[in-house]
Amino acid sequence: MALMITAACTACDACEPVCPNKAISVGSPIYVIDALTCTECVGADDEPQCKLVCPQDCIEQNPDFVESRDELMQKYEALHG
Repeated sequence: MALMITAACTACDACEPVCPNKAISVGSPIYVIDALTCTECVGADDEPQCKLVCPQDCIEQNPDFVESRDELMQKYEALHG
């Protein structure tokens, strides 16, 4: 699955710089995650870095983008290939 940022986001800017795929961007009024480029850090790290640094714990699974670990790895390789 890709991740998404909930309305609890305070736009603190902690998540955007740690995303290896540049999938996080400034939205209005909160940050957003592009599900087409989010790999939950599969291929880059052991766990989603944005979730580790988020002080509001407002990053969760996006139920509209269900993907297996293999699919996330393929997406990462296509982005960085």
